[in-house]
This record gives sequence, structure tokens and C-alpha cells, in this order.
Amino acid sequence: MARILCAWSPNWAIANWRRRNASQAEALLSDPPPLGEAARRAGGGLPTRQSPSVSFADSPPSGGASIAGAGPLVLIETVKGARRLAAVDKAGQALGLFAGQKATDALALVPNLRMADAEPEADAAALTALVDWSVRFSPAVAADPPDGLFLDISGVAHLWGGEAELIADYRARLARSGIFVRCAVADTPGAAWALAHYGKAAEIIAPPNGQAALLAALPPAALRLEPEAAAQMERLGLRLLSQVLGLPRAPLARRFGQQTLTRIDQAMGRAEEALAFRRPPHPWFARLAFFEPISVLEDLQRVTFDVAARLCERLEREGQGARRFRIAFHRLDGRALPLEVGLALAARDPARIAALFKPKLETIDPGFGIEVVTLEAEEVERVCDRQVRLDAEAEAAEGLAPLVDRLTNRLGEGRVWKAEPVESHVPELSVRPAAPLAAGAARAWNPEAPRPLRLFRKPEPLDLVTAQTPDDPPRQFQWRRRLHRIARAEGPERIAEEWWRGEIDATSPAHIRDYYRVEDQDGARFWVFREGLYQEGGEVRWWLHGVFG
Repeated sequence: MARILCAWSPNWAIANWRRRNASQAEALLSDPPPLGEAARRAGGGLPTRQSPSVSFADSPPSGGASIAGAGPLVLIETVKGARRLAAVDKAGQALGLFAGQKATDALALVPNLRMADAEPEADAAALTALVDWSVRFSPAVAADPPDGLFLDISGVAHLWGGEAELIADYRARLARSGIFVRCAVADTPGAAWALAHYGKAAEIIAPPNGQAALLAALPPAALRLEPEAAAQMERLGLRLLSQVLGLPRAPLARRFGQQTLTRIDQAMGRAEEALAFRRPPHPWFARLAFFEPISVLEDLQRVTFDVAARLCERLEREGQGARRFRIAFHRLDGRALPLEVGLALAARDPARIAALFKPKLETIDPGFGIEVVTLEAEEVERVCDRQVRLDAEAEAAEGLAPLVDRLTNRLGEGRVWKAEPVESHVPELSVRPAAPLAAGAARAWNPEAPRPLRLFRKPEPLDLVTAQTPDDPPRQFQWRRRLHRIARAEGPERIAEEWWRGEIDATSPAHIRDYYRVEDQDGARFWVFREGLYQEGGEVRWWLHGVFG
């Protein structure tokens, strides 16, 4: 069963404006924010220190930017030529101000009102940065613009000791950076959103299959209905979801629209709701948090093995292995520093995984310290124990896998491969790169048309070639400044382009080739071909395409 956490900041725009406009001097003395560099670049400011018990919207930071007046703070936007309130802090809300109100009307009510321009682009960048920061709590995080997000915490809440402990830790970390959020956990995104936005507490946890009772006491707007539908329900006296849920479905759809039924079904878990996660959700996730930040390379190596051992233990219990592992070191300033390694064969050996990460750990800049490390396993597949004596081929592959993994992670993906035969008579198309240890179909070369062991990527030109016309093989040729006299020869084998695929090669010297297998006076064997024919007005050139051993 899925468990979704919805986090909502009721005053996101105000909080971020204050963070962006905090004085530089006070910011340098404060804790760095958990929103990463992207949000600071977008707004140009640093955060101020706040007590976890005081929300950002409750009291402005003492070092904030100076604005005329000492009253409530509002953000202004232009809508159809009129200046309106886009966001209002708590002090302004207590005085009757609200979003969407005309700025002139607000000034008439509160003469000492502080005003600033809204910055929706900077707020969106900050929300994206918050999503990236939140991966330390769950690998699957989705933004809920403009002021919230969803976390799929299925299977990860136990890492904190339970869902309540996870929520408390999440809210406390954000509160230290001046961001107040309301959180709710339920089986569905719709139910979690409703409880976070309309629930009576800042932390609400609906028991599994128990969100219906909690939703019944909320207003219909908690279903994320269209404003017209919600307003019509209010006029008809439907002020609680319990009243709406008790109505017949057909009349409900006719009067309030089909989307109303969809939202009800999504909240109750009868219909799926798609979330745009920054990374696809999956259960193979491990996390380690530290009482004190770490920064020494030896400590990074040790915790890499520890978190790998924790995740590999789960993989082993389920009989699974993974081909790719992604570790992230979460710094105190909120930046996540990721590293990734790939394996040729699915594995679950923590020592081997830590050894692959080891040379890459030197690139990690711990800053003021690492407080959390997370590890994800991707491309997970079934791994079965093998009887070594009965599966010698598998044993050989597993023995070669550590070397392949070291080379691949050192040289880069795509630089370690094996040649796999392809059914094509064109030399350049007869092989293709494949995974080093991938099991390929057994294909044998045509004995009537053997191919060289070493095939050049591009044919090399031959000089000083002599041959009888019109179709005899060469008697001699010069290659790489050495003259070779031919003792034996076979051919020709004519190869033309595969017209249904296009040209053999856009840079190839010919489209139709006559190939010969030749052996020189020293026993060296070559694969040469002629471009063109010995005829009047024709141009003939010879090329070397490969060597036999």
C-alpha cells in the first residue's frame, strides 16, 4: 500500500521573499538553507537563523530588507492592469487582508502596509530546489506548485522510526531555515493534500485505509474541485464532505461535473492519480543520518560501505541484485552531491560496490560537513545462487565482472564493450558494440566468406599496387611504407551497399568493392579490396580493410 506525504507552506511566497531579502551580514552568521544553490541564485539572498518553534510567517528576520512602514507585509502583482495582493503575511490576514484584493483597498484598511513585488519565477525555482533537497527523505518527490510537494514514503518511514518521526524531522529542519509547512500522510495524494490544506493540525497521519473518516469533516474545497463547483456546493448548503459523499453519483456528476467524481475517487483510492516525480519511485533505498557532520575522506569511505551493506542486506533477503547504484551525500547547506556506478552483472556485494565508489569519493567537497547519505539501487533484477561446477560459463563471467566494472567506472560508460556479430555482408555493419558480459546469440562466420580478426574502423589506402587487368588480385602493394609481395591470393568477393539501409559509409571510398584475401612473402595475410574497374576513363584505387591475425 502506498503512503503519500503532502507538505504545504501556507505562506511560501512571503517566506521566500524574506529569505531572499535578508541582509548578507546576518546570513553569513546563520545556518545555510536546505534549498541548495539554485534557490539562492534565483533570489540572490541567504537565509537567517530562526528558532524551530517560530515559523517564517510569524515574525520577519531582524536583518531583512528595509521597506517603508512597519506594518504587515504583502506581495503585489499586476492582474489585467490592476495592482492586487498576491500574498499576505499572518499579520495582514489578521487585519482582514487577503490574496486577490486591490492594493488601494488594502492601503485604505492598513495605511502602514509594507509592499513588495511578487517574484513567482524565484518562488518556482525555490520550490524546485526544495524538491531536490527533499530526496534525503524519499527518493520519489513531486512538486505541487505553487507552494507544496508530495513525497512517496512507502517503505522508507521505518528509517526514522515511523511516519510521525519522519514528519517531525522534516518540519523541524525546514523550520530552522524559516519555512513553516503543514504535513499530512495518507494512502492517496488527494487525501494527503486535503488533510494538509484543510486539516485542523500541522501534522496529520491518516491510518492505512482510514482517510475516509478524517475527510468527512472537511469542506468540499478540500477535494481540489473547480472553484465554480465548490462555490455552488457552498450556496446549496453542502459544507462538509460527508454531505457530498452521501449523494448519489449520477446526480452529483450532472450538477457539479464529472471531475467532482474523479476527485472523490482519487481521494478515496478508487482511482489512480499520476504524480510527476523528479525521479521514478522505487523501494530500493537506504539512508544514514549522523549525529555530527562528517567531512574526512576516510569517514566518507566508511559510511559508503555502511549504507551499501544496509541496502544489500535487503536485496539479499529478496533474492535481488542491481546493476546500478546511486549515492548522494547531503551537505549542511542542503546541496546533494551524487555519484553513480554501474555493474556489468547484477550484484549485491557491499564491499564491491564501495570499492567502485572509492576512487570517486575524492571529488566530493563536503563543505561544512555531510549530515545524511542516501543510496538507491536501480535496474534491480532477480539474482539466483549458482552451482559453480555445473555452470562454468557463469562462473567465468562473474570472475571477469569486477574487472569490467572497474574499467567501466574509471573510463566511462560506452568505452568498455565487446563486438557482437550482426547478420550483414557489409563489413562495417557486421559487428556492433554490446555489453561486455551480455549473453549474445551464437553466430558463426560463413566459411565461404571468412573475415579478418582485426577489421579496421576505416579502410587504409595502399600505394604502389600492381595487378593484372581486369579482375586479378594485386601482385604487390605498399602499406605503411613497407612493400609486400603477394605469394597467394583468393577472390574476388564482390560486396555492394545495402540499398535498403543507405550507403555503406558516407565517407567510404567506394560503393561497390571487390575483396581479396592475400598472403605476402612473409606469411602475413591481408584483406584488401579494389575500388573501380580497369577500364577506359575509370579510376582504380586499392584499400586495406583488415588483417588475419
